[in-house]
Amino acid sequence: MTTIPSRLAKLTTTVGSWEEARKASIVAYRAWYRSAPDIVQLYALNVSPSLVRLKFRQDFERNRDTITDLSVMNVMLLKNQQEYQETMNAWKQEPHVMQWFKRYDDPAPPKTFLEKFYASRDDPAQVSSF
Repeated sequence: MTTIPSRLAKLTTTVGSWEEARKASIVAYRAWYRSAPDIVQLYALNVSPSLVRLKFRQDFERNRDTITDLSVMNVMLLKNQQEYQETMNAWKQEPHVMQWFKRYDDPAPPKTFLEKFYASRDDPAQVSSF
């Protein structure tokens, strides 16, 4: 498949009201939703398109009530378009796409030395200052 970088390129626009932001986010959601089968096929994912769509829904819902500043919404819409363009132009690899499915919860904090070592965390009491 040939990559055409300008195929999904858009001019950067800013939204001036929450109604415009709502419409722009719905357009973005629909674009992601419709492209789920293409993403699964393009990256040969081991997940179904319905699971990819569920993940898109969760991400959009997670940010639904948390963004209260219009300038932050503009940045989120810009980043969304960049992410969509990179994904659909196959500028990513499968591990980048599979990162979408990682858990957002923090695991239990490491307790033993090896668990801390593997997590790359040092015990501040053990670190000596020079």
